[in-house]
This record gives sequence, structure tokens and C-alpha cells, in this order.
Amino acid sequence: MASRFAKYGLLLAVLCGAAGILSGLGYRFGWWPLPVGFGILRWSAYVAVVAAAISLVGAIAARPGAKQGGFVFALLGLAISLVAFGWPATMQYRAQHLPRIHDVTTDTANPPKFVAVLPLRAGAANPANYAGPEVAIQQRKAYPQLAPLEAKTPPEREFSQALATARDMGWTIIAAVPAEGRIEATDTTLLYGFKDDVVIRVTPTAEGSRVDVRSESRIGKSDVGTNARRVAAFLDKLAKSA
Repeated sequence: MASRFAKYGLLLAVLCGAAGILSGLGYRFGWWPLPVGFGILRWSAYVAVVAAAISLVGAIAARPGAKQGGFVFALLGLAISLVAFGWPATMQYRAQHLPRIHDVTTDTANPPKFVAVLPLRAGAANPANYAGPEVAIQQRKAYPQLAPLEAKTPPEREFSQALATARDMGWTIIAAVPAEGRIEATDTTLLYGFKDDVVIRVTPTAEGSRVDVRSESRIGKSDVGTNARRVAAFLDKLAKSA
């Protein structure tokens, strides 16, 4: 007979995982406002700790050789609990240790400008204008690895590769203007459906071309590093496509 701790721990862990997922989907589909979604996520993480403790007791009670069964249930409960707690805990850690910025670019002195996405950002909480030196200082301190991509390919070819890479990233292409070397796109996060806008600028250089990228969230004071990871992933993928 399976240990009650193993069964109840697994059940509670599954409920916590489901609540964490629903916290985002509920906001994305308009069932509740963002603070409610974040509240559900936070409490699901708290309860996941309890689920992990119950599952741990269940694992001990149902360990191999014990009279009670359900060891696999207990292990599953532990694993799901750790995920249900670990994801929001990681987000919280990033929110506390990363700068409260939501706009990053490879060129802080002359960031690429949004043009085509401006109508889509009408009413957005965050303005499309770059905030300036204060944000640039915070970005350079937190994400020193972000830099333009210097390529030896002609601008026309690099533009085509950049456009193909943006599509491969799953972004919605808003504009592609080869004459200006400008690509604009929108990336929608999976769970909460946050929309972040990206502008790519390809310019000629003496040895080939230079690619600059800017990514900005429409809402939220802090992006918990999402935009920086997006820009880095794009440039890495583009560099490998050369």
C-alpha cells in the first residue's frame, strides 16, 4: 500500500505546479490582473515547500525495503515541488539582484530607434524613448557581455541573415527595411504573454557590417534579465549562422 505522505505530497505538488502555470495563463487570457497572477505564483511557491516536505517524509516512509510503497510517487512529488518552487524563486532572485531596467541595447550611445512598432506601443506603460546614461550605466555593470556583432559579410547579406535569425527565434516581424538596415519585431513570452519589442540595425563597416540590437519590454520596471538574454541569444545564433 502506498504511503499517504507520498500520495498527498505528489497531489499537492501537482496542484502547486498547476497553480503556477495558471497564474500566467490567467493573466494572459484576461481572467485576472497581473498582481493577482503574481500573487498566485508566490503562494504556489510557498505551498510547494510544504509539498516537498510531505514528499520527503513519504520518500523516507516508502524507501526501498520498507513496508509501505509509493517511493516513485514521493520522488515525483519532490521533483515537481522543486520546480514549482524553483522557478518563481529564481525570478525573485533575479528581481532582487539585477538592475530594475527593461530596455537593453548593444549601443547605449546611439541605440537603434523604434519606428514601425510605435503604434503597437501606444498606451504601453514603458515609453519607447531610451532613458539615457543612467540606464546605460546599470546595463554595462549587469551585462558587460552585450556588444555589437562585427561581421565580415556585406550589409545586405548580414541583413538577410539577421531577418532569418529573428524569424527562427519565433519573433513576429513588424518591419524589415533593407535600405535602412532596420528590422523590427515583437517577442511574446510563453506563459504570461508579455510583449517585448526588438529593433535590429545593420550598418556597413570598413571590413563588412555591424549589427546592433535593442530589446524593450512594454510593461514592467524590471525585466529580470529577459531582454539581455534575448539579445545575447539572438547575436549568438546570428554569429553561428555566418
